[in-house]
Amino acid sequence: MKLNELQPVAGSRRNRKRVGRGAGAGTGGTSGRGNKGQKSHSGNKIPVRFEGGQMPLQRRVPKFGFTNIFKKSCQIINVAALKKVKGKQKVEISDLAAAGLVKSPVIPIKLLGKGSIDFPLEITAHSASKSAIEKITQAGGVVHLL
Repeated sequence: MKLNELQPVAGSRRNRKRVGRGAGAGTGGTSGRGNKGQKSHSGNKIPVRFEGGQMPLQRRVPKFGFTNIFKKSCQIINVAALKKVKGKQKVEISDLAAAGLVKSPVIPIKLLGKGSIDFPLEITAHSASKSAIEKITQAGGVVHLL
């Protein structure tokens, strides 16, 4: 058997329905679309989500949640991550951005106390948690808040 000799199994394929070829063909006249209505006319393109004028599902379902327009967002740096700037004594916001600890020097930065630090560091940030300030001062450093 060769590829050009392959044929589908007998009875597995049907000829397509030729509509609008007269009453004797079985689908003459209205061509199998019924008599009247939107779907019987030409150019009938109804979106899948259309529900016949009923209130659509995406408008019926209640929307959950709440977005606070006054939310203050900040970039978080844990004390453990400060080992990336270990060589410097005085660390500014631009130094944190250069080390890759923050994405933007414009968005406020907050220091959090996760982890430990074992070297003195003078760091500037917009805010800091009590535990972060405590760990940095115990290591001999200073935290300056803007």
